[in-house]
Amino acid sequence: MSFEIPPSIRIHPRDTVAVALRPLSAGERVAGENGNGVILREDVGQGHKFALADIAAGDTVVKYGQPIGRAKQAIPAGSHVHVHNVETALAGELAYSPHLGQREGLAAPTGGHPTWRGYLRADGRAATRNEIWILPTVGCVGMTAEQVAREAQARHGDLIAAGKVDGIHAFAHPHGCSQLGDDLDGTRALLAGLAASPNAAGVLLLGLGCESNQLDALVEAVPVWARSKLRMLSSQSAGNEIAEAGRLVDELVAEAARAERSEMPLSALTIGLKCGGSDGFSGLTANPLLGRLSETISEAGGKAILTEIPEIFGAEQALLDRATSRAVFEAAAGLVNRFKRYYLDQGLPVSENPSPGNIAGGITTLEEKSLGAVQKAGTAPLADVIDYGGQASVPGVTLLEAPGNDAVSSTALAASGATLVLFTTGRGTPLGFPVPTVKVASNRRLSEAKPHWIDFDASIALDQGQGAADAAFLQAICDFASGTPTASERAGQRAIAVWKRGVTL
Repeated sequence: MSFEIPPSIRIHPRDTVAVALRPLSAGERVAGENGNGVILREDVGQGHKFALADIAAGDTVVKYGQPIGRAKQAIPAGSHVHVHNVETALAGELAYSPHLGQREGLAAPTGGHPTWRGYLRADGRAATRNEIWILPTVGCVGMTAEQVAREAQARHGDLIAAGKVDGIHAFAHPHGCSQLGDDLDGTRALLAGLAASPNAAGVLLLGLGCESNQLDALVEAVPVWARSKLRMLSSQSAGNEIAEAGRLVDELVAEAARAERSEMPLSALTIGLKCGGSDGFSGLTANPLLGRLSETISEAGGKAILTEIPEIFGAEQALLDRATSRAVFEAAAGLVNRFKRYYLDQGLPVSENPSPGNIAGGITTLEEKSLGAVQKAGTAPLADVIDYGGQASVPGVTLLEAPGNDAVSSTALAASGATLVLFTTGRGTPLGFPVPTVKVASNRRLSEAKPHWIDFDASIALDQGQGAADAAFLQAICDFASGTPTASERAGQRAIAVWKRGVTL
């Protein structure tokens, strides 16, 4: 079934703006607050907003039924509403009030959901890939790790082609030395979390020997239940470190090749939720699509991980209202305010967002960006809050400490246990991360222009309806979880980034 797409949409009855679903021209009559509609006073780009009625200077501008800023000047009906006439109303830390209502605890998991085929690990978690990862403790051996991975990939090409092992990958980074205190602890926690990933059937921790991030301390940071799959090598203590590392990888490959895919319930899936290069359509199509999937997975007893804390500023109360307990509420509120303090202590405003690409795509303020971004979690219960490098362990939505940067936050999602990262975008990006990264386009133009980047076109919700989009997306996610390569996997696009917060010695 297909639907005729209107020229614009008013998302919520309280909204004072509408969004252009295609480029609109000055003089066009489009839907307004009254039956006669509104005549546009100027051109309005796709994904951008226009005023449905006169907005006075200082008045609140409303989208998604929520404030997204205030008018810097009078905005006549039919005018383009954007950065030239709207400003943020965000300030600093806030005192939040809990509204737990009926949300104490989680509902019992429901059945009737599709299955997928994954790898059941000894610790009871399910993996979407069966890979060997090489994690350098320090940037000095990053290129060594990559060389070891390339040679092992070639050596075991037959096993990889046969699907016995899904790949051998090294994840270089520039950190692990010249760091102190919490900054070093954060790097170690992130690498330890990656080492624990279910998708890594075996892990070689490759050290140099003299770095701050010592191998023994890193192993101690890896959860006990994940240590049996580890191998360690200090390059300075080895003879030929390339040969010795290759021998250890060969051992891991032989063990991993014995694993086989089996049928898994939806409750065994852990997804990471991410948006990057957002546009005016992200909050209309792609992010709500992820939100409905998050609700489905949470209802089934699975896990969804939400991060990018600075990109929920202005929309956090709706998320906090879904906390399953007072303790979860307080932890989430504390995390949001701690992140705001992180900005303020550097002398920066908490609203230093959206990016130039976001603005070009129609997003005006951080409040607007955040209200679109938090839709990735839908209305699923907020069940837990974890630190950077922590492990998601509770069904429902887990809030993870990490910034909004695409590479940093996506890496953090993989380290927290996500076995798929669902990445919505309105502008597009080719980069992938340690676990399969499913790129979801918010608009048809991007999907058609970059099929080698994009895995799913969320704009089908506009012309085929939400039900059809949801069904197609759930099937696609089950396929990717079962081994279908994502666009970034096919292109060999994999990277990690560590959140660097302290001084460099």
